[in-house]
Amino acid sequence: MSNPNDARILKAEVTFQPVPFRAPLKFGGRTVTQTDLINVTVELEGRDGKRATGHGSMPVGNVWAWPSSHVEPPEAQTAMKKLAEDTCAVATNLEEWGHPLDLMEVLIEDYDAIAAHVMEEFSLQEPIPVLAQLVANSPLDAAVHDAYGRLHEKSSYNVLSSEYMNHDLSHYLGKGFEGEYLDQYTSREPKATMPLYHLVGAVDPLTDTDIPKRIDDGLPETLSEWILADGLTHLKIKLNGDDLQWDIDRVVAIDAIATEAQKKRGCTEWFYSLDFNEKCKDVDYVLNFLDGVRAKAPEAFDRAQYIEQPTHRDLHKHPENKMHRAAAIKPVVIDESLVSLESLYAAEELGYTGVAFKACKGQTETLLLAAAAQKKGMFLCVQDLTCPGYSFLHSATLAARIPGIAAIEGNGRQYCPAPNAEWAPKFPGMFNITDGTVKTAELNGIGLGF
Repeated sequence: MSNPNDARILKAEVTFQPVPFRAPLKFGGRTVTQTDLINVTVELEGRDGKRATGHGSMPVGNVWAWPSSHVEPPEAQTAMKKLAEDTCAVATNLEEWGHPLDLMEVLIEDYDAIAAHVMEEFSLQEPIPVLAQLVANSPLDAAVHDAYGRLHEKSSYNVLSSEYMNHDLSHYLGKGFEGEYLDQYTSREPKATMPLYHLVGAVDPLTDTDIPKRIDDGLPETLSEWILADGLTHLKIKLNGDDLQWDIDRVVAIDAIATEAQKKRGCTEWFYSLDFNEKCKDVDYVLNFLDGVRAKAPEAFDRAQYIEQPTHRDLHKHPENKMHRAAAIKPVVIDESLVSLESLYAAEELGYTGVAFKACKGQTETLLLAAAAQKKGMFLCVQDLTCPGYSFLHSATLAARIPGIAAIEGNGRQYCPAPNAEWAPKFPGMFNITDGTVKTAELNGIGLGF
């Protein structure tokens, strides 16, 4: 029997918005100076004939999602944009009725085939990676969930029960989830506030001497300026992963600057996350790094909350990269590798003890993987893809609705803040940071919440 709450997709449309960076962002040996936003609008129809429109937005993020020696970044960006267009065309012609999880399940099964057509059309030298497929199609995924919530005039996180879902979680996640639904793994209200993780990129200036010429656009430019202006208590540190002494010295230098700035604020507790973006050769590099930081700055070592994806994202090609010894010291979270339930299990086997969720991997996949990770008792965090404007709010709703998430990363305000101008007046607590937190209680509207 059909569920009276089911919906179908009437139309999915995509547009693109160029976003320049005010400052370069370096990670994983690559530097980003611009991106495009993929913006998707979806119209749904309910079985009663009622209609609603939802939206989704995400940076293309090709440099992160598709690092390649065979496909140049501009080529990858163009291909991912075309993939987003083609998937929206398929979605518009979808005849199925169902919950967003049902609709997206059908579409996700088509991602590979749609990507293969794009590969052939552009004569690409390699297939579009799964991670790049997820990123390119994540605005569509978000828009479907947003529209469904609006169709029922509820939060998208409050239409995840047996009343709305047509299958329990065992349909998606297998044994152990019989009789369970996503409402058991999400919150009915967003967290009131959440600490904001501020990014310290590998080329970001720490002091005035690191700035050859100031941008002078009214925003902070050095680390101490950011800490004092925004009251920061959480710093995400980008590291090289192939220069041990530089990585150790970078953390020590950041800790010294942070300590001085926090003293001026009267703050006695703050935290770091350490992100190698897959560049470490092996776990021994991570262990030597931790030993070096602990020897030079034991307080900095204590402030490290977790380590993010230290070695190569391809877990199957590198089964030797076991994280058990490092994870016994600090939580080690999977990020670039996390593209499916199978990858979550593979990471756990290799010793990863946590997961980094990203809205750019899709609302559907993120909700399901969050349920699996919670059941396993793993360390949870949410990172972003240098998300400005709408895409940052989407990322924040996930963090605010998934139990166990301690903080939310948000670095669009640092590198590409222009799209924030449209949203800041409506959600001042999300964009005007003064005490190191974002006011996620503001994200309590229908749909995705904003």
